[in-house]
Amino acid sequence: MTDTDAQILIVDDEAAGIGALRRTLRRAGYRNLAWTTDPTEAVQLCLWKAPKLILLDLHMPFMAGDQVLVRMRADLPAESYLPVIVLTGDGSREAKRRTFAAGAQDFVAKPYDRQELLFRIRGQLGIGRLHDDLRAQKQKLEDAVHERTGELRRTQIELMDRLARAAEFRDDCTGEHAQRVGALSARIAGELGLPAQRVELIWRAAALHDIGKIGIADSILLKPGSLTDEEMSSMREHVKIGARILAGGTSTYLQVAEQIALTHHEWWNGNGYLGLRGEEIPIEGRIVAVADVFDALTHVRPYKTAWPLPEAVAHIARRRGIHFDPAVVDAFLRMLAAEGTLPEAPACSGAAAGGDPAPTS
Repeated sequence: MTDTDAQILIVDDEAAGIGALRRTLRRAGYRNLAWTTDPTEAVQLCLWKAPKLILLDLHMPFMAGDQVLVRMRADLPAESYLPVIVLTGDGSREAKRRTFAAGAQDFVAKPYDRQELLFRIRGQLGIGRLHDDLRAQKQKLEDAVHERTGELRRTQIELMDRLARAAEFRDDCTGEHAQRVGALSARIAGELGLPAQRVELIWRAAALHDIGKIGIADSILLKPGSLTDEEMSSMREHVKIGARILAGGTSTYLQVAEQIALTHHEWWNGNGYLGLRGEEIPIEGRIVAVADVFDALTHVRPYKTAWPLPEAVAHIARRRGIHFDPAVVDAFLRMLAAEGTLPEAPACSGAAAGGDPAPTS
């Protein structure tokens, strides 16, 4: 589109003034013109016609030109560029101050020189065209960055998923424990009312909670019976190993995953691996603690059989305020109730199947 194709809006309360401008513009090749003698219609015309330039009188009845301009600017997107040339018979310093304070780009006193006016119109239309080109280029770059960021994020998630599966294959032949814990953690986080973005972070990062098991010997990790005190001490090192593997990550996913790997075996009462208690434990670690134990209880592991659902739920409920954050347990139980999977009367006292406390995963 050439500059002479641009829509120009003329706002002047004098029909004679509009007529003179139209003749001048048409002789110069401008054909796409709109006009009004009623300044109160100017804002609506601006929205409807979407002009590339406005020629605006300053002193008009009902609404002065600077007031029209202020209202127009208020309705335009912040990034838009709409040049306005004020045409007025008032060449005073105050008139110029009002004009530029309202956001006009140029000021031409009447009676104006036709060639000078056309020169200024071409200049403002040229600036507007450059602005549009820059905005289009900016949008193109933003789209490219957005697409690239999306690709990097998808790659990041895929690598995290594969890393989690690699760790889980050592003591879970399906590699699905990590994915189940991630999904369950996200559901609990959602029930707690955490923001959607944080819920997704927990979902992805929780799958790496046991990545540190890569550093644990098979003789300990796959032992079918109870661990000795020495073996249990070695097993507990997997939280520190996992944190070291994930340490230094620049992505938010890896940073949250590091936090979860280190703290998902902490107890609310301070009897966990590192001795953190209560809200010293990050909320992500408290959420994954419930999800991890529940999944370990309800699925076969090398050292145990699967517990029935009622007993597993009862174990979680019994250890509310001891092992687990009470608020997280309450959210877990609400989630099960809402999904229709909460047993009608889970036992909240006595030992659950397989003994109590449950084996750690």
